[in-house]
Amino acid sequence: MDLRAELLKSIWYAFTALDVEKSGKVSKSQLKVLSHNLYTVLCIPHDPVALEEHFRDDDDGPVSSQGYMPYLNKYILDKVEEGAFVKENFDELCWTLTAKKNYKPDRNGNSVVSHQDAFKLWCLFNFLSEDRYPLVMVPDEVEYLLKKICTAMNVELNSCELEDYLSQEPQGQLGLTVWQFLDMVNSGRFLRGIEQEAISMAVEEVYQEVIEDVLKQARSPHVLGHTPCPAPTPVLISVSRVQGYLWKRGQLRRNWSERWFMLKPNVLSYYMSEERKEKKGSIVLDKHCCVEVLPDRDGKRCMFCVKTSSRTYEMSASDTRQRQEWTLAIQMAIRLQAEGKKSLHKDLKQKRREQREQREQRKAAKEEETQRLKQLQEEKERKLQELELLKEAQRQAEILLQEEEQRRRQQHEEMQRTLEIQLREAEQARASMQAEMVLKEAEAERQRKRILELEAMQERLQEALQQEVKARQDEEAVRYAQARLLAEEEEKLKQLMKLKEEQEEYIIKTQREKQVLKQEMENKNKCLEEAQKQLEEVRVNRQRVDQDVMAAQRKLRQASTNVKHWNVQMNRLMHPIGPGDKRTNISGGGFTGYQPLLCQRDSSLK
Repeated sequence: MDLRAELLKSIWYAFTALDVEKSGKVSKSQLKVLSHNLYTVLCIPHDPVALEEHFRDDDDGPVSSQGYMPYLNKYILDKVEEGAFVKENFDELCWTLTAKKNYKPDRNGNSVVSHQDAFKLWCLFNFLSEDRYPLVMVPDEVEYLLKKICTAMNVELNSCELEDYLSQEPQGQLGLTVWQFLDMVNSGRFLRGIEQEAISMAVEEVYQEVIEDVLKQARSPHVLGHTPCPAPTPVLISVSRVQGYLWKRGQLRRNWSERWFMLKPNVLSYYMSEERKEKKGSIVLDKHCCVEVLPDRDGKRCMFCVKTSSRTYEMSASDTRQRQEWTLAIQMAIRLQAEGKKSLHKDLKQKRREQREQREQRKAAKEEETQRLKQLQEEKERKLQELELLKEAQRQAEILLQEEEQRRRQQHEEMQRTLEIQLREAEQARASMQAEMVLKEAEAERQRKRILELEAMQERLQEALQQEVKARQDEEAVRYAQARLLAEEEEKLKQLMKLKEEQEEYIIKTQREKQVLKQEMENKNKCLEEAQKQLEEVRVNRQRVDQDVMAAQRKLRQASTNVKHWNVQMNRLMHPIGPGDKRTNISGGGFTGYQPLLCQRDSSLK
């Protein structure tokens, strides 16, 4: 977080405090006073001309935050220099403005934190809040800050109770505002049974560590009755410890003096006493500095030194543990300078934010994966539905095929009945002709024989005709069946090629997916095998139909040969008998009278 972003957070609270009507606008007179105070606390040279020019009285109405930002950036924030002002005074100004309107402690004096502690918690909140407005602190940072305060008091935070509290608060899962956070602390729900003085000391320690970037402090061994547990060996440095007494050796007189030391990431300062009113000096830390442990001498024990590029500072701690803590803390500060980090807690905050973003990204990726799996499941169900529709269409096609076969059989039976009727009619005609021939048998014996031969030939011709008709019908039926099977074969081939294409696309697609679609591929393979089997069956049926067509064609050729043979025989029998003796003439005359009837009957048979 850069200096401009830190200052903007506090100024945002001051601006919103001046917005009494919550309209997003503040009167110009109030903004003049606010700007003048910001000039003062930020140690910026006053520019009354620019101030009056920007807020001249001829402008109408109040000014919004967006209208105030150009002036704030150009004449105030752009001129701020880090280290040229006291950040605490700036924060106190903004806190004073916003606390009058928004901070409401217990009127009966039962608040857990004092007004000064509330100010420090407000500063801590601004440091840990997100960089978006309105400012909120996410639940992870709330838990982190409360754990820091509880650790400073050697108590343990009840995380489950904190989660219950955040779940009950409206928008608690998204974050708390600073006033919700102060109300939660003042409720005493998480600091139950702890005296206010202990809470103030803990807030002060966390404030110095996080806001003032102090890396090493000496904590009192007893914090209002809370006795710390003995630390194991080796000693771990607690970044919440800030300052303490050490013996320091002078450079000129070489005498030893007790000084109050305070360690920050870039400097180790020392004072006459812990009130820090009289600063005796400071040691600037950079990546070229180092810390070394010295042997005991001159009556001093637990000695160490800090070497800079210009001087070596010798110091003595009260015991080995304190020396180890100081050396490790100073080494940590030197490492931060070598890595180019100005603040340990800013870096830690950035890392926590990155971890939260990574968790959210993993959560979003998991939700996306779940959604994708859901879509795949829906796609699978859709494919199954399409397969069911294909099966239903196949069943309908089989039903239509059966109906067509039944209709064809009915037509064949109807044609057979028609032929039987014609045969019966021919039989009746033959019977009538036989009756006539019986009446004239006495005078046309030979003609009767010839008529009988003609009738026998007629029967054979009729049978041959029926065979030819039947062969033609069989040929038509076989050709129809062959055409239908060819159409079915083409349809099956199309379906097979479509299934193959779908299978190839599906295989390519499922290579990028997980093993959950393996079963679907097997189902497609089964469908493909079934389609191939059906195709083989259709091919076999087509071969069988081709054989039937060839047999029908042979029968048709045989029937045509028979018809031609009988036509030749019929033509031979139709030649008239030549004249002979008288009996023959008489008989011939009778036959001649009967000849037109035979010719008419022959034509009807044809």
